[in-house]
Amino acid sequence: MYLIAGLGNIGSEYDGTRHNIGFDVVDALVNKHGGSFTVDRLAAKAEITYRGKSLTCIKPTTYMNLSGKALRYWMEKKKIPVERLLVITDDIALPLSRLRLRGNGSDAGHNGLKSVFEEFQTENYPRLRFGVGNGFPRGMQVEYVLGKWRMDEMPLVKIKIEKSVQVVESFVHLGLERTMNDYNKIEITL
Repeated sequence: MYLIAGLGNIGSEYDGTRHNIGFDVVDALVNKHGGSFTVDRLAAKAEITYRGKSLTCIKPTTYMNLSGKALRYWMEKKKIPVERLLVITDDIALPLSRLRLRGNGSDAGHNGLKSVFEEFQTENYPRLRFGVGNGFPRGMQVEYVLGKWRMDEMPLVKIKIEKSVQVVESFVHLGLERTMNDYNKIEITL
């Protein structure tokens, strides 16, 4: 059993924003494997299988700042150990051309990851960071991450979402270390 958690904010005003890329990746994963979401406790949830393994995929309905509550609930309900959790989130420290899978690390100022830390009291859990770049003026970070992707970014974003789905599949099938070796150094371009 695995828990794949894409972070984002509920509500149509957040659709297509950089901060909601975790939702977009989980949507693509579930869609690829023929699943569908239902609203359940603290999250929209879908159950899929990949290579004989069960994946519970969630998009927390708690808003970003309380994402950890949904993750904690589903991990306890499904009895999933922390090493089989994968959190997918946006990252302004990475350029749009990069993805980075890690087994641990700080929240780097990300409110969703702060919430996960508050619930679990550890930074030792796998996370996939989807680079969104940092093309914003000083003091405009919130507006940037809550802003919609530009039209010229969308072709690359779509390729990266597909690549992110491959990373999740590799994480489940081949494990964290192998997947980090295979994907962390890749520069994703059109």
